[in-house]
This record gives sequence, structure tokens and C-alpha cells, in this order.
Amino acid sequence: MTRERVVQIEEPRLPGGGSVAEDAPARRRTFLPFAPPWIGAEEIDEVVRVLRSDWISTGPCTAAFERDFANAVTAPSALALNSCTAGLHTALAVLGVTAGDDVITSTLSFAACANVAEHVGARPVLVDVEPDTLTLDPSAVERAITRRTRAIMPVHYAGHPAEMDAINAVAERHGAAVVEDAAHAPAAAYHGRPIGSGPNPTAFSFYATKNLTTGEGGMLTGEPGFIDEARVLSLHGMTRDALRRYREGGSWFYEVVAPGFKYNMTDIQAAIGMWQLRKLGAFQRRRREVVAVYDAAFATEEALQIPGRRDGVEHAWHLYVLRLRTEALRIDRDRFIQELGHRNIGASVHFIPIHEHPFYRRKYGYRPRDFPVAHESFTRMVSLPLYPRMSDQDVADVVEAVRDIVREFKR
Repeated sequence: MTRERVVQIEEPRLPGGGSVAEDAPARRRTFLPFAPPWIGAEEIDEVVRVLRSDWISTGPCTAAFERDFANAVTAPSALALNSCTAGLHTALAVLGVTAGDDVITSTLSFAACANVAEHVGARPVLVDVEPDTLTLDPSAVERAITRRTRAIMPVHYAGHPAEMDAINAVAERHGAAVVEDAAHAPAAAYHGRPIGSGPNPTAFSFYATKNLTTGEGGMLTGEPGFIDEARVLSLHGMTRDALRRYREGGSWFYEVVAPGFKYNMTDIQAAIGMWQLRKLGAFQRRRREVVAVYDAAFATEEALQIPGRRDGVEHAWHLYVLRLRTEALRIDRDRFIQELGHRNIGASVHFIPIHEHPFYRRKYGYRPRDFPVAHESFTRMVSLPLYPRMSDQDVADVVEAVRDIVREFKR
């Protein structure tokens, strides 16, 4: 994995320095998927090389990917896992979070943060989000924190960093740990500090739709001692992994020191990740180009609210989440997405708030309007296609489809 190769990615440039042609067709002939990955010949060649090697499960390629990722985000240490959820779960287990403890997290997120709190026997305490960025509201955290609170799990929603200075300050005052959900946030930064570079355990996702992918997979960053403990728990609680047992000079002996998990990443996945990481800068440049076109097209439209962003952050732009101003339209969000589909544009919603899912609603008695910012935002949000494979024409087609729907259904 030490060999160097030059990565060249053909990056389509936006027409007219980022403008969209006014005569773009209203309806595509083919369907534009919401978020496909971009796997190149380099990733394929590297996977083939691994398949022909002596290691296909966790081995030297995984170790190299961990080092490279830690360097990329200036993390103290890193552990490659089979998912971001595995990273969150392992982090709580290393912290000793257990029955009788509370874990505070955002309700406007995928269910992973709440689920892993349940897995360790803790109570997930859901709180609302900030109206502009839809990230965890520090004042809501302050109101929810109690003596039972062992951890706070902010989510860097859509790639926009949460207000970590305020959240860390609340945690420090109350003696709680902070575990960051950075599933959306590789390449994001907060006041010049890359997400994952600090001491907080931070979990990243490499799912198929993410900014860089290994198909399935994730990474946990944190202090070296913490990551060492997480490494043991992530592989059955064993003191010695297969690489250290079976490589030349290794020893077969190991002990199980804790009832751990089976969360390890394979070298096949890491082979993809190594090249995706090298291409991440180019991927991010293209994402920002697409965002610039979307912003220019939608910012002045009274029926649309573009994503909020704050000064002092580097947005990773995993998602571009429009919020409809439904008072200006004759249709609701669900119909809007249907209309996009009729125009061959894929779209999604991120996310159904956790407190509105049946398990959490029934167990804790939540009602939709218990968290008004998250609920109201959910009812009018539409995630548009945003990925580096999009051509200029793809971007133009999305813009024209959105404009066409607004024109047809505006009050």
C-alpha cells in the first residue's frame, strides 16, 4: 500500500462559470438517481490486488487506511470499522455508558445515535435543533441535561458542523462525554479545526451514498488510548487480532478480555477507501460547484428556503436540503417529491425525526410537536441530488425541474 499513483479525476465544469442554461429542458428522458457512488478504475484495481493477496479481511490495507484517514483529518488516532453505527456503539461501550445513564442527541437525524444508546441500556434523550443549520441546539442540551447524563451526541447534519464550542462547554460543566456523529462530515471543519481532529470520539460513515465510500464501513477517531480500547472491543474483546497472530513472527495466542463485538473493516473495503480518500478533495470541489449553482438558482425564490450555513465552518455538503415554504405553494412536500419523480429527478428526505418513529413514540410517549423545529422542518424538506458524478446537464435538469414545479404550483 506504499506505492504512489497519480489520481486524475475528470471533473465536469459548470457552464458559464456556474450558471444554468435558461433553455434547459423541463423533463429528462432518463432518471437521475439521488446519490450513486463514484467508483473508478483505481478502486477496482486496488480491490483486485487485495483479492490476489494473502489478506482479504482486516489486515495491512485496513491499517494503512486508518493511518491515511487519521492524517487527512489530523486525528490523534483512528479505527476502521464496518459502519458509523459501530463506531458510535463502541464509543459508548468504551465510555462505560450503561443502564441508568442518559445520552442526549438530536431528534433530526438517522436513528443510529438513539439506537446505540438503547443497545448499551441507556436512555436516549432527544432534543431539538437550531432553525438555520438543523444541528443540535446547545441551549436545548443545557435544558435537558441532568445528573444521569453520561454522554452528548451531536450530529454534524448534512455536513454542517454543530456548534461544538458551546456543546463542549455544556458537557464540561456537567461532566459528560461528547461523542460526535460525523457520518455526513468528512472534510468538514469547525473554526479551522477538521471534524475528527479533537479528543472527542468521532464516528464517520463510508456508506454507499456518503462523501467517500467503502460500500459499507466507518471510522472512529479519538485519543490513542481510547482507540486502543475501542479496537479490542470492536473484535470480540480479543487482545490480538488476526494480523498480529498470523503474519510472520506473530503468535497464535490471544485472550478475550471483554464481551466485544464483530465490527472490523475488511481489507477489501479499505482498498476502496484508500482511493476514495485520495479523491476526496476533488469530490468536495465538485460538490461545492453544484451547491453554488443550486444556491444561485433558488436563493431568491420565495417558495424555497436554501440550506443555512454559518461563518467559521467548512461545510462538507453531504446533503443539499431545500425547505419548501408551503404557504407559497398549492402542494405539500410529498407531492413536490412526486412531481420531481415525474420529471425523472430522484430526491429524498433527511430525516423523519427519531421521536416520530413508532418505537420511540411508543416507548417514550413522544408527540410530533414535542420538538417543533425538527417537526416543522421535516414536513417541508426535500434533499436534492448532490454528488460529484453529476454532469452540468444533470445539475441544470434538477434546477429546471424544481423551478418548473414551483411555477406550476405557486399560489
